[in-house]
Amino acid sequence: MTKLTLSLACCDYDRTRALFDGRVPVEGCEVVGVPMSPEEAFHRAFKYQEFDVTELSMSSYMNVLSRDNSPYIGIPAFVSRLFRHSSIYIRTDRGIEKPEDLKGKTIGVPEYQMTAALWVRGILHDEYGVRAEDISWRNGGLEEGGREERAPLHLPDTIDLQSIPKDETLAQQLDDGRLDAVISARAPSTYYTNENIDRLFPDYKTAEQAYYAKTGMFPIMHLVGVRRSIVEKHPWLPVNLYVAFLKAKALCYEEMEQVGHLAHTMPWPVYELEQVRKLMGPDHWKYGIQENEKEISAVTRYSFEQGISARKLEAEDLFAEATFELYKL
Repeated sequence: MTKLTLSLACCDYDRTRALFDGRVPVEGCEVVGVPMSPEEAFHRAFKYQEFDVTELSMSSYMNVLSRDNSPYIGIPAFVSRLFRHSSIYIRTDRGIEKPEDLKGKTIGVPEYQMTAALWVRGILHDEYGVRAEDISWRNGGLEEGGREERAPLHLPDTIDLQSIPKDETLAQQLDDGRLDAVISARAPSTYYTNENIDRLFPDYKTAEQAYYAKTGMFPIMHLVGVRRSIVEKHPWLPVNLYVAFLKAKALCYEEMEQVGHLAHTMPWPVYELEQVRKLMGPDHWKYGIQENEKEISAVTRYSFEQGISARKLEAEDLFAEATFELYKL
């Protein structure tokens, strides 16, 4: 029987590596893996739809889906998750000592719609009463000029968003004081060279642990998308992909738990895993829709409230129907 050949664009995470090295097959498929950074995968997926299966920005996916019916349909394998208190970089000479002090400030973001910024704005609103409308937003390249939003935005007039000049960068503008802060998944280079730049939460691990203890949420950044036209021809594909991502994650956990020899180049990875599980449970990196009901509800609400999605999306809009419930013995 001829197998279905699929291209797969995704970062080579420890939790996806088994899909790239062949230890976990996608049943019925021949996978052509193309490891790449998330930024490159997003650009090529949203602009050119180059890949059959791809890592997708959760926020950009919701933006496109709510307006144009995305060419990809989601699978609830959340290959990237990250607490985002660490992603707020401030000028320390602007009187910013707590989150509430961001009101009235000018803040740069590489893209307004990027998922890291979506979660930061949501956390600022829910936890500290700072609304997106309270801030003047500037978008552009963090380190290279000319970066643009990967999908068109249709923001309400209440959101002040302007692009910085194409020959300038956010890191530069934060350095010389034209920005009061930057929200970015990556640290701006000037964070390491300018003594007047620091994180809003210097002890971000403690802040993020407290956030999880209060909310029970581990923010979702990226999901996996499969080309909708292929699913229409092969309706069995979303579940087979989802199961493969689950198996790859299970292998990752096995490696992390190995104490006889270390799979990761850190001296105490097993101890760190034990500490994480004390706070977050045995499966701290959950895949699945019901398993992530809080996070999905929050991120869809944030997207609509912040003017990114045209409508409030539900889980049924985001994910292939067959992935809601897997077969059980």
